[in-house]
Parts: sequence; structure tokens; C-alpha cells
Amino acid sequence: MNAPLQVGLTLPLVGDFDLTQAEMAEALGYDALWVSEHIAFHVPTFDAVTTMAALAARTRRLRIGSAVLLLPLRPPAAVAKAVATLDVISGGRVLLGVGVGGEYPKEFEACGVPVKERGRRTDEAIAVLRALWTQETASFEGRYVRFRDVAMRPKPVQPGGPPIIVGGRSEAAMRRAARLGDGYMPYLFTPQQYAEALRKIDAFAREAGRSLAAFQPMLYQFVYVADTYEEAFQRANARLSTNYNQPFDRLIDRYCVVGPPEACVARLQAYVAAGARHLILVPTTFGAAEFAQQAQRLAHEVVPQLRAASSGNSQP
Repeated sequence: MNAPLQVGLTLPLVGDFDLTQAEMAEALGYDALWVSEHIAFHVPTFDAVTTMAALAARTRRLRIGSAVLLLPLRPPAAVAKAVATLDVISGGRVLLGVGVGGEYPKEFEACGVPVKERGRRTDEAIAVLRALWTQETASFEGRYVRFRDVAMRPKPVQPGGPPIIVGGRSEAAMRRAARLGDGYMPYLFTPQQYAEALRKIDAFAREAGRSLAAFQPMLYQFVYVADTYEEAFQRANARLSTNYNQPFDRLIDRYCVVGPPEACVARLQAYVAAGARHLILVPTTFGAAEFAQQAQRLAHEVVPQLRAASSGNSQP
């Protein structure tokens, strides 16, 4: 599949968030803005859909995505309504990244959802979204959701609804992407792991008799560009160790993109060669000023070289 390389930017956490960052990202030429979320976590986070609505109001061109919305924690019909509304008011710019979560069990407890049910609930919720978005009057009979003759309007602007991008690192997530998703979005993968994941997804899709002609291979990638490797390593380690409440120093070199611009280009290009066609860059910063500096350095010193090097690449 030939497709131009897309590069998105993930906005920072609550304390470093500023809505003017949306206009900055659009002016810098990024293709999409992404937001992450948790209901409860080690650090403060916003609700994804509410934040996406604010970003849609501040931009005109950028796609607006969730990386990821924790689908099993919400009633699927409520998600369908909120996301359809967002797609309408944004003019059809929504990308719905979904995940099962589970790394912070307290948010499942707070929502009254057993952690062990998160995979089955997510699969069923995806089916509910598609039914409500595509059928004039929908009925559904599932394990967790049952309804008859429900007409949800207005429908999303995008035919069939916004693309549903499945996040996750497990084989279960790969199977979910192959059977139910419009794309795949892992994180903390090496280029080799990413290529192998895409091969598995292709095999799972063939088993299910499903075409992946329009499938979108994405990657959620932590990154920090600096004049020296040492500075970039230190900033990435500090941010990620805080976010995940665990030491990250032994994981940076394996899973993150850090260092001078040319090193970042080379590492990101390895993921593109492995099949990624939408890179979701996640600057590991503290504070709005540092985030702006990273967004600008990436846009000027990394992304143009990456696009040039990636032109003509295709997914295996």
C-alpha cells in the first residue's frame, strides 16, 4: 500500500497543556493532533473527547485523534454519540484510537468495570459503534449491550464513521486490529517488533477473510530531540519515569527516539521502513515552553528530512 507519510503530534498532560499549542501545531505543518487519557492515573490527565472538541474548535485542517480512548470504561452508545457529534462539528476530522487499558486498575474500579472483561467489552463496543454509525435504525444483542430499533442521528460526517485505530502491544490487540480495526497503534515497540506485529495482523486478517487495503499502520512514539544524546536521554527518562511511576532508564534506548536531529531521523525512518505510515510523536517534556521548543525543533529539523527520506516507502 503506497501512502504519504503522516506525522502527528501528541499534546502534553494537564499541567503543560495550552490550547494555543493547537494553532502552533497546525502552523508547523503537522498532520494530526492527538490526546491521551485516563480516568485516573499516576499523573493528571484530561478526558479525551472533551479535549478533542476544544482542539477541533481551534483548528481547521488537522485531524484530531485519541491515543487512546479507554473504550471499555464507557457505555458504547454514549461514545458513539459523543464521537459522531465531534466528527460533525470538526467537519469529519476525527481519528478514534481505542484501547483496553488495565495498567491502572483503580480507574476500572471507579467505573464499575471488571478489569478481566476489558477485552470482550472493547470488541463488543466497537461493533456497537459501527452499528449506530452506519444503520439508520440499529439493533444489537451482545453480552454487555442489548437494544432494539435505536436511531442515532446525526451520523458522522465520515462515511461509516471515524476510523477506529486499535492500540495495544499484545497479540490480542493485534487480533482486534485485524478483525475489527481500521488501523493499529502500538507503543514501546522496536522497529523489529513493529514489523513483526504488522505481519501478524496481516495473517490474522487473512484468516478472518478481511481486506486491509485501507488499513492505517500507526505508531505512538516517545521522542526528544536535543544537541546531545545525553540531554535527550535525561529529559526522556525524567518525564517517562514520572508518568509511569517506575524507572525508565533501561527502556529509553530500546523503545524511545532520543538524540540529535540526524539520529532521530534515522531511528524514525527505521519504523517507517518497518511499515509505519502515521507517526504519532510524543515529546517527553516538562512545561508548555519546553513542549513548544520540541514541537518546533521536530517540525524544522526532523520531520522534513523524514518525509523526504520516506517518500516512496510502502507497507510490506
